[in-house]
Amino acid sequence: MDRRSFLTSTAAGTATTIGVLAAPPAQATEALARPVPAQSHPATGRNFPKAGGNLGNHNYSSLKRITTDNVRRLGGTWHINLENGSTSGSQQCAVVAQDGVLYLATTQQNVFAVDGRTGQVRWKTNVGTDTTNMRGIALGEGLAFTISGSNLVYALDQKTGAVAWTRELLVEDQGDPGCDPESGQCGGSKGGLAGAVVYWDGLIYVGTEGSTAGARGRGYALKASTGELVWTFWGTPGPGEYGHDTWEGDTWKTGGAVCWIHPAVDPELGLVYWAFGNPYPRTDGSTRGGDNLFANCLVALDAKTGERRWHFQSVHHDIWDYDNVMPPVLADLLIKGRKRKVVVYGSKTCMYYILDRATGEPVHGMEERPVPQHAAQKTAPTQPFPGGEPFVETEPRLDKATRPVPFYPTGGIYEVHWDRATILFPGAGGGADWAFPSFSHRTGLVYVGYGLINSAYSNTHGGRVNTARPLGEYFAGGLAAVDPRTNTVAWRQEGDWSLAHGNGILSTAGGLLFQGRPDGVLTALDDRDGRQLWSRQCGAGVNTSPLTYEIDGEQYVAVLAGGNGLPYPDVPRVTTFGRSSWAGPSARPRLPLPPPAATRSARPPSPGPSRTTP
Repeated sequence: MDRRSFLTSTAAGTATTIGVLAAPPAQATEALARPVPAQSHPATGRNFPKAGGNLGNHNYSSLKRITTDNVRRLGGTWHINLENGSTSGSQQCAVVAQDGVLYLATTQQNVFAVDGRTGQVRWKTNVGTDTTNMRGIALGEGLAFTISGSNLVYALDQKTGAVAWTRELLVEDQGDPGCDPESGQCGGSKGGLAGAVVYWDGLIYVGTEGSTAGARGRGYALKASTGELVWTFWGTPGPGEYGHDTWEGDTWKTGGAVCWIHPAVDPELGLVYWAFGNPYPRTDGSTRGGDNLFANCLVALDAKTGERRWHFQSVHHDIWDYDNVMPPVLADLLIKGRKRKVVVYGSKTCMYYILDRATGEPVHGMEERPVPQHAAQKTAPTQPFPGGEPFVETEPRLDKATRPVPFYPTGGIYEVHWDRATILFPGAGGGADWAFPSFSHRTGLVYVGYGLINSAYSNTHGGRVNTARPLGEYFAGGLAAVDPRTNTVAWRQEGDWSLAHGNGILSTAGGLLFQGRPDGVLTALDDRDGRQLWSRQCGAGVNTSPLTYEIDGEQYVAVLAGGNGLPYPDVPRVTTFGRSSWAGPSARPRLPLPPPAATRSARPPSPGPSRTTP
């Protein structure tokens, strides 16, 4: 079957693949002047009820009491140290808010309900004993839904935290054709549950991780009221299923392709949009010939049945860990006078793939281009390049932080590698990794954090696999504003920090962008050009998304901080800001900051390329 037949049109501008520069002021002004149609996914207001804000993952709020004019007066209102102030490792949960209460889960698998006005804990429920990644709570039908490290899904009473039901997933009785009757294992390692849970219309959607260990990916839909399993979608198709012939031999059984970040939902079309990650083995393609569906794919599924409606594969036969797993964004755009309903997908490849939500057709064209080949790796002959331009360069540059280490072979996107360490850019933790983007109803732009992190790739068949950042190799990153109407860069700001690992962006009707950094600083930026207008230290590294909510007419901004592997405190804490005066020195913790860039011989260690995920 021909799975690339529609990837033939070439839009103007597709030849631009490297050397993207910040857009000139005139181009940015033109982008901001274009009208933004009313969105089919309403903006959040006084509540921020899910990871990503709304079902379209806009991370946008209509609240505008805090603006570019008064944000400089924004002060701390309260903060709370969770887990008795103990160190905890990386905290990655997107806090949600409903009716003045904040809900979150910590790496220690404790679920909290916190008063959004005072910071007082209303209830706390433990759902597991070991530490694991917890990325977000879903709210619906009076329940708070979460996963645990024991592969249990929990439904908790939203008012009391009492357990309403539990459901075990990733067990061998779910009809996996790859099950071994002797061992009981299904499709290799069972992996684990992952991602923020999403609720819509009586169902909750739960993803999985484990692709680095050979788990077979799957996405689940459960009945919200009871936990009953409604459907399962497998990331690697079994015998007789569409795409099964894209895997060599039985490699589909341990093929990875896990969906470890929350999906988007279009209620009008009745579709769930889920991004599936890289295949297994991660950098060794020698045994798994073929395109390896549905690895590196955005898949549109019937929300009620799990049936595949369409898919788009952004990287064929991935050997670079370019999994492009980040929350898809659903937006309504005016393109050449026509309203288009699109999904914005990507991207560790530094490119956005903008597709029609109903059909999956590329909105700005797509070209399958020849790429470097390696016989042992069984590389795909071509890779898709969308019309428009990348939002950051896809080749190392000698004049900036992405310069390669001398004496190593180097290359850009889709350069091949095998047994000799080869430094590639964007690396395994570069580009827009698992940052949570934002689509602003005010500007019509998509904002995303990115990383500039070279990685040394090497592989020996059946042996060591490496995507580490070489010792002494610089890393950096920044923030890009992309106009999805043209898939071009409106503006870009670069800095010393990679902002691609959970560093979500919140945009608001007040003209602001809020984003946390690995050094613990929460910033407020002007959405028109990225100028920093305000910042505060949160007491620990931030790898989560800020949120905003309203109580009795007062707007608050909050963020969960809690470490990220860098040499800074990692005590989990929620810090909230409002327009009141600063609450005192104790509410303004400070971290030891690195010396100025001009005096450093190397930047601080990278939080990647490991995503502490799949």
